[in-house]
Amino acid sequence: MSVVSAVRPIPRSADALLESARRSLTEASIAPSAAERYSAAHLCALRAAAAMVASRTRPSSSRSRVTSVWALLSRSTPELGEWATFFAAGAAKRASAEAGIPCVSVREADDLVRDAGSFLSRVCDLLGRPDQAAMGSTLLHAR
Repeated sequence: MSVVSAVRPIPRSADALLESARRSLTEASIAPSAAERYSAAHLCALRAAAAMVASRTRPSSSRSRVTSVWALLSRSTPELGEWATFFAAGAAKRASAEAGIPCVSVREADDLVRDAGSFLSRVCDLLGRPDQAAMGSTLLHAR
């Protein structure tokens, strides 16, 4: 268990987001199409990032503009900044894939499933939570 989580427990909302991220990773691993795998994998990463942000920041009532979770993640957890940049770059492709636009290859989808699993594992480690992401990744290529 990490020192950070031993000192300050993470909010229940962060635990719920991690569980949701795990489900998304499992869905990504078994989805029949590349677009569905890509979209679910990106959603896994988005939820894992939200869990980290929820555990590291406090809501501010004074903020009036919308900020992406990727920007918040870079600010709250600088060691995940490269991951934030990587996943932020894939947001438009995810939106296109969800809209039914053929824009994702099988290789891209499979790579993103693997990367989302690695990211989720890193987030779980930083939060001192069990890494169950590996369980979902074993389903990849099982089809």
